[in-house]
Amino acid sequence: MDFTAAIFDLDGTLVDSNSVWEKINRIILQKRGIRCTDKTIHSLAAMTYEEAAEEMHKLGVKESTEELIEESNKLAANEYRYNIFVKDYVREYLDILRGKGVKIALATASPKALYEPVLRNNHIYGYFDAFCTTDDVGKSKDHPDIYLYAASKLGAAPENCVVFEDVLKGIISAKNAGMQTVGVYDRYSSEDIVTIRSAADKFIMNFSEMM
Repeated sequence: MDFTAAIFDLDGTLVDSNSVWEKINRIILQKRGIRCTDKTIHSLAAMTYEEAAEEMHKLGVKESTEELIEESNKLAANEYRYNIFVKDYVREYLDILRGKGVKIALATASPKALYEPVLRNNHIYGYFDAFCTTDDVGKSKDHPDIYLYAASKLGAAPENCVVFEDVLKGIISAKNAGMQTVGVYDRYSSEDIVTIRSAADKFIMNFSEMM
């Protein structure tokens, strides 16, 4: 793959965080006396904030989407600061990219209050030239806006960018932005693995395959 800029998703791509979201969603539902299956909890963990809130509303949660997002982030703060770690070979691959002069951006739905501590705790914050969130562009990853914004912050043309994502919608949106794509395996997206393999330009089980 030929690129001068790399754009990385955070959760499920760089860091193994979705099990934390299982824990958080379970706490939120149990606090309200709502019981659900492990399969539902597993599914919620792979969703965006808005998608998870919508599903919780269907389960009987009364609070607004904004209130649920705020509660989720408060519960997640300590986990992201101390208990979430990078996936295998992430640091080594970022080091290779930096050595080649590749510009690096983060494109995530997680707010700065979560992404900054987890990147700093794992000693990879300094590899990034730009940080972009879906809040910055006002649209979810169902749209290509966040990837185009990240490219602009890096001063790179879309066709010179590669996007690393673990979920299908991110892969599709990045391709719609005119970028190369690498699907990254995460067990929470495993039900879409066949489609992700087909949609992405390349698929990896871990970052050693990029080295």
